[in-house]
Amino acid sequence: MYFVIKEILESSSEKCIKTNKEKYVAVLSSKEWKKQKESFSFQIDIELETSEILSTTADVNYDCLTGTFCIPNREDLSKENKFAFALDENGIVFIDDSGTVKEIIKSIRKGKRWRFPSLERFLYDFLDNIIKNDFRIMESYERELGMMEYTIMKDEELDPNRVNDMRGDIRDLRNHYEQLFDLGQLLRENENNFFDNQNIRYFTLFLNRVERLKDISASVRDYTVQVQDLYKSHLDIKQNHIITMLTVITSIFMPLNLITGWFGMNFNNMPGLKKGYPLVVVISVAIVIACLLFFKKKKWL
Repeated sequence: MYFVIKEILESSSEKCIKTNKEKYVAVLSSKEWKKQKESFSFQIDIELETSEILSTTADVNYDCLTGTFCIPNREDLSKENKFAFALDENGIVFIDDSGTVKEIIKSIRKGKRWRFPSLERFLYDFLDNIIKNDFRIMESYERELGMMEYTIMKDEELDPNRVNDMRGDIRDLRNHYEQLFDLGQLLRENENNFFDNQNIRYFTLFLNRVERLKDISASVRDYTVQVQDLYKSHLDIKQNHIITMLTVITSIFMPLNLITGWFGMNFNNMPGLKKGYPLVVVISVAIVIACLLFFKKKKWL
């Protein structure tokens, strides 16, 4: 897939992007890249396997800027979409076997029309497309955590594993934002002067958005810790209440056990052994009532 950057991304061909003055965007599979890489102006030899991509990063070379993307799948954050890129002042080549770049470019072509087209503006829209729904994701996490907090306060069942899963997801997203932030800073530095200085502001805008997402993700992660602490505190209160009830029951039956043990002794001359049953019943009931009143007064019940 080949495009030239005009008011929109216009479909083109390999031959046209080599002869055209407009900036270009190329999307190649790893097999296509191996066959066609000699036709591009990059002097560096880019050899990579998708499985070897571990993070979003970039390197400044003599005549180009190369790097990789490792983007958490927003539908399932345990999965990642990986691809590589190489760019210079003429355009950018994506090396992608996952189909992620095609989907992003499809979205850009559908929703973007530029008054002042440039490579910098395309890169901004491309990077912004990666994080465009993340503010909603963070909001959904906040709402879910709020519902969990409400569930805990109502003493209803809560799945504690969900809180751990959310914290892990947010940690992965925050790491991704930090890597994107580093990439944005490298683009803004413009070490090889590939970009027009007037258009560097696009990278500053992107950095501001990523920084806000970093701050929100840190806040939501702290919220998960608060909810987990609240859940643990609630469990401790319930356990303390159970222990208190067991202590109260034990305290009530201790004097009763003393009475039954006392009158259970087999002595022939024990006073009240034959006619003391009603008295024992009255004393036992009085002890139970006295204990309950005492515990209630102390607010142990």
